[in-house]
Amino acid sequence: MSKAQNNQLHSHLPIIRSWKLIKFCYFILVLLFISCDDTKTKKTTDVQSTDSVTETTETPQAKNKTILLFGDSITAGYGLDDTNDAYPGILQQTIDSLKLDYTVINSGVSGETSAGGKSRIDWVIKQNPTIFLLELGANDGLRGVPLTETRANLQAIIDVVKEKSPETIIILAGMELPPNMGQEYTTEFRQLFADLAEQNNLAFIPFILKDVGGIPSLNQRDGIHPNIEGHKIVADNVWETLKPLVM
Repeated sequence: MSKAQNNQLHSHLPIIRSWKLIKFCYFILVLLFISCDDTKTKKTTDVQSTDSVTETTETPQAKNKTILLFGDSITAGYGLDDTNDAYPGILQQTIDSLKLDYTVINSGVSGETSAGGKSRIDWVIKQNPTIFLLELGANDGLRGVPLTETRANLQAIIDVVKEKSPETIIILAGMELPPNMGQEYTTEFRQLFADLAEQNNLAFIPFILKDVGGIPSLNQRDGIHPNIEGHKIVADNVWETLKPLVM
């Protein structure tokens, strides 16, 4: 190497050393950044995990007390645009406003007869409700079904509830028929509900459509099914018997 080349190399050494130093510092900074980022990620993960645990702990428990309304079109809310306007939905609103730990289950089927109820009670009662309201029989009466048959079907439903869900409180909703069905039939029809309630020691609503049945302004055009205002009164009728059982 010539003297000139040697001098040239020595003149560049400070630059080379400086560049190596810069690269080394850059490498250290990268390591520090990665380390900090890992720590931040770990902290974020830890926070998310903690939040998840907190949320799980603070989430309120699902309601485990239920009121199962087992009935026909009156319970189902036939003819209403929103079934929440039917008496089961109104009852739920009342219960929620009082902060009571109950969920109302609407198990109404339009057109249901006592025989139809008897055929589906076995799987419905598997829900083991706290309270079971039986609202059936009106369609039997309107069809002129023999009263002995209606009585036997309703008794069979009651027996299944008592056998398969013995802790369940049963409420029986009574029904009445229009006078055109004949005085003898309508009188005996009304009485069979009272008899069943007494014989089985059940909570009893004498007439679920009290102050609604036969009043045009509270019923739909068919004159049978309550409108929204009618269902509010039906809910009051049911609540009168239900309230002491849930308060």
